Amino acid sequence: MITIYGIPNCDTIKKARKWLEANGVDYQFHDFRKQGLSAEQLQGWADELGWETLLNKRGTTWRQQPDEVKANIDEASAIALMLEHPAMIKRPVLDTGALRKVGFKDTEYAALLG
Repeated sequence: MITIYGIPNCDTIKKARKWLEANGVDYQFHDFRKQGLSAEQLQGWADELGWETLLNKRGTTWRQQPDEVKANIDEASAIALMLEHPAMIKRPVLDTGALRKVGFKDTEYAALLG
């Protein structure tokens, strides 16, 4: 089963979900604000995709972090921050079971999901 991870009010999540529905792709939505993520799951994504790929530095949650935190970010601190503030995870995270993809581009989803 395909799972899409994110937060429901995110515009990119809305676009991705709309694309999946329009293309008849069965999926489940996981709201990581309400349903959470485990440290093991987030670490697995970081190992596969890179923590830099997962960390959303364009959002307000990142911009609100103290300069000291932003200047000294590394994998361990990034994962801790993303667990504490799930909105700092770049969205969506699409999990096909075989691989994970961060972000949404309709051409990439079409290539990946047929």
